[in-house]
Amino acid sequence: MRRIVSAFAALCLWAAGAHADERATKACPSPQQVQGFATCADVAKAEQEGELVLYSPAPEPGTVKLLDEFHKLFPKIETKYVRLQSGALYARLMRERQAGSFLADVLHLSDTGLVLDFQNHDGYGAYVSPQDAAYKPEFKSQPEGLWTWGAVIMAGIAYNPNVVSPQDAPKDWPDVTNPRWADKISVKSSNSGLQLLVWDLLKKKYGDGFWDKIAELRPKAFDSYVQQFDRIVNGDDAIAVSAQYSGYLLYKHKGAPMEMVLPPGGLPAGPEIWGVIKEASHPEAARLFLDWFLSPLGQRIQADNVFLHSPRADVAPPPGGVPIDQLNLLLPTDWSIYTPMRREFVRVWNKMTGLR
Repeated sequence: MRRIVSAFAALCLWAAGAHADERATKACPSPQQVQGFATCADVAKAEQEGELVLYSPAPEPGTVKLLDEFHKLFPKIETKYVRLQSGALYARLMRERQAGSFLADVLHLSDTGLVLDFQNHDGYGAYVSPQDAAYKPEFKSQPEGLWTWGAVIMAGIAYNPNVVSPQDAPKDWPDVTNPRWADKISVKSSNSGLQLLVWDLLKKKYGDGFWDKIAELRPKAFDSYVQQFDRIVNGDDAIAVSAQYSGYLLYKHKGAPMEMVLPPGGLPAGPEIWGVIKEASHPEAARLFLDWFLSPLGQRIQADNVFLHSPRADVAPPPGGVPIDQLNLLLPTDWSIYTPMRREFVRVWNKMTGLR
């Protein structure tokens, strides 16, 4: 966990300096207890608004489960969502904002560079959730109340033991460059925030030649880990690189023939970040949802159904998951590089995967 704290502290310090017009705010002095969690939202107004719109890159089944559980507690609030990978989702959001259309209430992104860019565009609404007290300062925006780290996401190597024997499976990252995986290897697309981290962190650890060797294997790129893992289960691919650990846990929980290599070289990791949109059409519903999601109730629903690790110390790891403090995580030391880096990454990655 110390690696997470030190890396994310650098992000918070950078963000605080980059955002000149800091909108300091405080949590309400007397949050109310509603349905087992504390909130500063006006519940009556949230129910009058009657709707919540979430923008998220998460696979649909997990998002649907989260929203369904929230709707069970607040049946007067209908829930909707838009699902795209982080890069495509952010591009859509910014196009809508430029057109004066503010459809999203809550924004979930897995690309920290995009989060910081949105913060610098003054896109987040200032709201300090009473749940924020349970999150370390390193997991929150500076100033506090713009966004919060809602989960930890990490990547390893997945394979089907019915197709690849454990003896033949990769043991560490350099093993995935073996020519035996030619035309049998998948990655995520350039729209993925996690894939950007994997590309950068492994390039720094193993050199530019690492991805040059991967390119020679003609990897296939997919927007979702669902596509990656379905192909592993069906035997269409031998291994999935940049395989999302939470996705593996979900498939394993369902009985799929799949194993995950947690490379000794480390698991590239980063945050899944959540915040309320400043111009949200349903601001009280957005705050109410965020408070529920960041509470142990929402975090437990996420862990049990989306299989993501919570940053909260009082929430156990997802079923079958290794506790986060027992994982060797690779995290960036300078998050500010990812916004300017994205253009180059997209160019290189799309060329490597044959998308453009």
